[in-house]
Amino acid sequence: MHRPPHSVFATTTLAFATAVLLAGTPVLAAAPAAARGDVATTLPRHRLFVLTDIQGDPDDTQSLVRLLLYSNEIDLAGIAAVTSAPQPDRIAPAALHAVIDEYAKVRRNLLRHAPGYPPAARLHAIVHAGVPRYGLRGVGPGQDSPASGALIKALQDPDPRPLWVAAWGGVNALAQALATLEATEPPERAASLRRKLRVYTISDQDDSGPWIRKRYPDVFYIVSPGSWGQATWMGMANRLPHSDLEVVSNDWIARHIQQSHGPLGAAYPDVAYGMEGDTPSFLGLIPNGLGDMEHPDWGGWGGRYELAIPNVVPEPWMAGLGLDQPETRPIWTNAIDRYAPPSTKPPPPGPPGPPAPRLPAFDVRDNYVTLWRWRTAYQNDFAARMDWTVRAYDDANHPPRVALAGPRQLTVRAGDSFDLDASGTTDPDGDSLSFFWFHYQEAGTYPGPIPFATPASNLAVMRAVKAPEVTTPQTAHFVLAVTDKGSPALTRYARVIVTIVPR
Repeated sequence: MHRPPHSVFATTTLAFATAVLLAGTPVLAAAPAAARGDVATTLPRHRLFVLTDIQGDPDDTQSLVRLLLYSNEIDLAGIAAVTSAPQPDRIAPAALHAVIDEYAKVRRNLLRHAPGYPPAARLHAIVHAGVPRYGLRGVGPGQDSPASGALIKALQDPDPRPLWVAAWGGVNALAQALATLEATEPPERAASLRRKLRVYTISDQDDSGPWIRKRYPDVFYIVSPGSWGQATWMGMANRLPHSDLEVVSNDWIARHIQQSHGPLGAAYPDVAYGMEGDTPSFLGLIPNGLGDMEHPDWGGWGGRYELAIPNVVPEPWMAGLGLDQPETRPIWTNAIDRYAPPSTKPPPPGPPGPPAPRLPAFDVRDNYVTLWRWRTAYQNDFAARMDWTVRAYDDANHPPRVALAGPRQLTVRAGDSFDLDASGTTDPDGDSLSFFWFHYQEAGTYPGPIPFATPASNLAVMRAVKAPEVTTPQTAHFVLAVTDKGSPALTRYARVIVTIVPR
């Protein structure tokens, strides 16, 4: 899709998804033993169906290149070429096949680094075409397409896992699938199939998105409606203040992705409007231990979202395209994070005594932060995977394996102390590891910060974390980022969710 100009930064000091060890603390409830251990091996793979207006903008091809590098960890159920506002009357399935052909040339080398990369023939088989008509002009009797049929088949599959639909373009194929199910299935059956849907739209790119949300209010939907300039996905790569600009520069992309990285890297096009604005729709599905997209308000590589009725602020060019409609029910939409890392500068000289706390280098609060705070980590991860396409195992870097000694969720009483233990963490390449713990305040309900008694960095075990006083039950999310010292440095995460109850 076409993008207005903007950009992103990610820190290796953040994280999601796993565990805690209580040291002699009265734990009121804890997750079962099955919820412990290496996050990457305990989380189920997600099913994903992509709708793309590829060739409407180079960034869809960019996102597809990245997605194929993670096709061993995400189960691709379909990839469909569709229309959008920038490309209203044309689809380009041949462009999808062309990128898959380049993937086929590097798959054997990818398998030297990780199992599970699907054969190119299977990926070719799940490429589908939508109707070459814009939005609701392609929805209704006689508008069924291979894309809408494949979506229906994926929803009717007995696989109990939800079906994620990542919309990089318009969603009229999904609208048609839902309308067909409504017309052909008993109401309860159609509703149960809709409950399997998890839609993540990179803004509305046709008028069928608002139509779906109004007609089928039971559909789980993540979207930043209205102005693209205010959308969370703008934090992916656009050049926002304080974001890591180096890892989204043309020079970095050339060195780490396009040049000397084989045919798949060479297939990654130059940036036109913005790099990979569609990629957030699947970044949160990568099993890195951080995100749980069933809970968009927890935050992760795909951003953080809250369930609310947003104020839709349209842009002038949207007039007449049906993209400026007010929302009629809560959806998962833009949420605000505050990001204020400590300064790396030494404190100024002062009188003898305890050192003064370091002030933040900067303090930013907006919805873009929910994405760019992770930028360094997800870009380094992309670069490492691109290395896998051309390098031997011993010549490339592989991510740490975060192992937690305790449960991912527990309940403690106010005033009690507990430990966070990741001492079983290892690195497959034998690299030295750095640890960083932090309280992800926006992801929980406790309204204030929860400090650590010891420094939050370089400790695999965080001891004696004290639960604050509360008058009603509150949740607090503690995140660990583990970063290796390979090249590029790779980060994996763990998240511990602590429920604090009154004494």
